[in-house]
Amino acid sequence: MAQTTEAPHAQPGDVVIVEGHRVGDARRLGEILEVLGAPGHEHYRVRWDDGREAVFYPSSDATIRSATATKKEGK
Repeated sequence: MAQTTEAPHAQPGDVVIVEGHRVGDARRLGEILEVLGAPGHEHYRVRWDDGREAVFYPSSDATIRSATATKKEGK
């Protein structure tokens, strides 16, 4: 039987990491400023590391790291 896992609920202050799609593409980092949408269909207002803000709909290439875990790692 296949198992499904529920995606963790992101909160403002959490970090979004988007891996590059091609060899040589840089990883993108952003801070979640606001959680938008209904539960199960969340999307986020994000401030990217280049200073730009955008509404972001996560996909399989994105990871969300909690702000408390990031602070514990010293990053």
